[in-house]
Amino acid sequence: MMMNNPSDYDSLIAHLKDLQNKCELWHKNLTSSFLNEDEIAYVKKYFPENAYTKYAGGYDGARKKKVIFLYDEEGGFCDIVCLKARIDQRFRKISHRDVLGALMHLQVDIHSFGDFWVEDDCIYLYTSEMMSEFLIDNLVKINQLSVKFERIDYYPTQVFKTKEFSNIVASERLDSLVAGITHSSRAKAKELIKNGLVQVNHIIVEQPDKLCDNNITISIRHVGRFEYLGSEHQTKSGRIVAKFLQYI
Repeated sequence: MMMNNPSDYDSLIAHLKDLQNKCELWHKNLTSSFLNEDEIAYVKKYFPENAYTKYAGGYDGARKKKVIFLYDEEGGFCDIVCLKARIDQRFRKISHRDVLGALMHLQVDIHSFGDFWVEDDCIYLYTSEMMSEFLIDNLVKINQLSVKFERIDYYPTQVFKTKEFSNIVASERLDSLVAGITHSSRAKAKELIKNGLVQVNHIIVEQPDKLCDNNITISIRHVGRFEYLGSEHQTKSGRIVAKFLQYI
């Protein structure tokens, strides 16, 4: 999902400021709902991570996270739990979309759960302590397959499938890298960028001439997510061989 106009986040910022104030006033740890990557990138400008403000999604590298406000910097408070359901996919395959559809059928707010994924024999789903019992009791069928979730006492890590590829580009400008990723012209890449279809580290960037650092994330709507790993070497003509990591 691409980030909307910043004004769309006014209510989110106001809500987080209210939580932060209540945390300090009540001397009580408080958390937000799960935020997506666009929201996290935006709110971090207002609530940078420090001893009293943490971002957590249940495991290192989680894409969806909560903002956790601590009244005591020594506290390790977190209300995130992980649910697991064993599945048999020999006769019916379950996809990420199927799980999301089952959650939406229950009218569960998308901010009530974090990352979830399907493995060969099980489904993992991160959520809050408060929401876990509801999901255990009600999320019992996915794509006509009966499932039974239970809370587990460990925090598995989602492993993302990736592949590396290289392409020759003119420079480390954003339009050059997007052209290299999409195997298109720089004119087409500039059009994508100016139309707000490209994010750098989950923030929309509309300046085609932006210079990009190594290991940034570039997301292109309807194309996918990529990391620019850096330049492998320079060609005799002065162009660079750019190395990318694609999430598949």
